[in-house]
Amino acid sequence: MGSLKIIAAFILGLTAALFLPFSHTIPAEQLSLAALYLLLFLVGAGIGSKKETMSMVRRIRPTLLLLPLAIATGSILFPGMVAALFLPLTFQEGAAIGAGLGYYSLSSILISQMAGETLGLIALLSNIIREIVALTATPLLVRYCGRFSGIAAGGATAMDTTLPVIVRFTGKEYALVALFSGVILTFLTPVLVTSILSCGA
Repeated sequence: MGSLKIIAAFILGLTAALFLPFSHTIPAEQLSLAALYLLLFLVGAGIGSKKETMSMVRRIRPTLLLLPLAIATGSILFPGMVAALFLPLTFQEGAAIGAGLGYYSLSSILISQMAGETLGLIALLSNIIREIVALTATPLLVRYCGRFSGIAAGGATAMDTTLPVIVRFTGKEYALVALFSGVILTFLTPVLVTSILSCGA
C-alpha cells in the first residue's frame, strides 16, 4: 500500500507539472528542494519529539561503520560483475557506476568527465532507478529482507531523499542509523568513483 501511494504521488506530480501553470513559472528543482526541506524538517521534528533520542545517539557504536562499508562493497561488486558478465562494459565501468551509491548528480558528472558522457548517462539513469526502487520498494524490502535493506537500497540518499520512506517503514529508531549511513556513503561516493576509474589509467 505504501509503494502504491508513492507511485500515485509521483503520477500526480507528473500530471500537475504538465497541466498546471505554476510548473512553468517555478523551476521543478526549487519545488523538489522545498519539499525535501519540509520532509527533513518533519523527520527531525519526529526524532526530536522522542525522549529516548539522546540515549539512542549514545548507543551508536563504531561498529556501525560496518553498515555503510558493507553497502558500498555490495554496490560496487554486484554492478561490476553484472557489467562484466552480461553487458558490453568492463568490471571497472560497472563498479564505477555502482560506486555512485545513489548519488546520481555527483557521480554522473564525475564519470562523464573521467570516462565519457555515455558512461556518465548510464550512471545517471542507474542511480536514479536505484533511488526510485528505494522509494517504491522499501516497504517490501523491509518486510521480506529486514530493516537494514531499506537503508541499503537508499545508499547515499538515505540521508535525505529516501530518509522519510525509510523512517516510515523501518521505524523512527532507525532514522539516525540511516542518516549516519547516508552521510558516510555520500562522503565515500567521489572518493570511490575517482579511485575506481583511476585504476589502471
